[in-house]
Amino acid sequence: MKKVVISAVNLFEGGPLSVLKDCLFAIEKSDEFAEYEFVALVHKKDLFTENQYKKISFVEFPKSRKSYFYRLYYEYFYFKKFANQNNITFWFSLHDTSPTLKNVPQAVYCHNPSPFNTVNFKDIYIQPIQFFFRLFYKYLYKINIKKNKYVIVQQLWLKNKFIEMFDLKKEKIIVSFPEIPKIPSEFLHSEYKMENDKKIFFFPTFPRPFKNIDVICEASKILSQKNEDFTVVITIDGSENKYAKSVVDNYKNIKNINFIGLIKREEVYRYYAKSDCLIFPSKLETWGLPISEFKQFKKTIFVADLPYARETVGNYDYVNFFKTDDVVKLAELMSGFINDNFNFDKTLSIEYEDPFVQNWNELFQTLLK
Repeated sequence: MKKVVISAVNLFEGGPLSVLKDCLFAIEKSDEFAEYEFVALVHKKDLFTENQYKKISFVEFPKSRKSYFYRLYYEYFYFKKFANQNNITFWFSLHDTSPTLKNVPQAVYCHNPSPFNTVNFKDIYIQPIQFFFRLFYKYLYKINIKKNKYVIVQQLWLKNKFIEMFDLKKEKIIVSFPEIPKIPSEFLHSEYKMENDKKIFFFPTFPRPFKNIDVICEASKILSQKNEDFTVVITIDGSENKYAKSVVDNYKNIKNINFIGLIKREEVYRYYAKSDCLIFPSKLETWGLPISEFKQFKKTIFVADLPYARETVGNYDYVNFFKTDDVVKLAELMSGFINDNFNFDKTLSIEYEDPFVQNWNELFQTLLK
């Protein structure tokens, strides 16, 4: 039986871990890959309920998060030995880096857009390790990238960036859409609106500088000074990291902003149902999952005017775009929405050329043929 590795030793939380679980679940429920044995290399087995997986075996690498030294050692030294000893026939790296292998076909899934982010030196104080690793990340991407049969990205703008930065052929880059969770009908069709009729703006996020939470707070500050009646709900409380603390310290006295802290997925859905408008100002995303989730409610979205956002929004009737640092524009949009005095922007669908897939099943069919 042919052996396929799903390498994900660096994925342990948040969106990247969800990508891994979606990938493994797709393998588990498919009947099309019976000739293959799948081996998942993971940080810790207890991140998964192993008895749910009959078609996948797990190998644990608990030191993978201990230091960058271990991460680099595994990728560029140990994995070649592992592949040879276990007769691996295909290697799929789910965490951006292309390992050094010998005579083993491989592919890499790239979902970290940080090499394409504008450097902001104030981030050195807030998140110094992430700042310097972001500068280094494009060089990690570059190592062995041309040895891949395919490079997988989630959006067309990323494909174009990879072609430009790494001189890759366009036919070797697959655009593969992520799995979009379907919002349970109990939230889509239920009334969760709060007691009064004031407009509620919502931003579900984990605090990172590129999430650009400040622009919402500054716009809210302008409207608060004008005595506008509204509420902004943001899922941080200042305890998460230095960036979160700086945001909360700077804007905790604005009565219209409600910092509620991190919440579980079901509670996010509940706030989608309660809210009138999603604000998504992030400066850097490979997709921006809340955009796709909130679209299912057919409610208003104010979103950063960037390629990732336009691609995720697609053809949608209830959206406005704003420049990521344009506090005044966002305040105007929010005020217009509060007072029912604004118009939506026009959007267009994006055409994708092959190689293009829309789910994990299609992706593995392309990779393994």
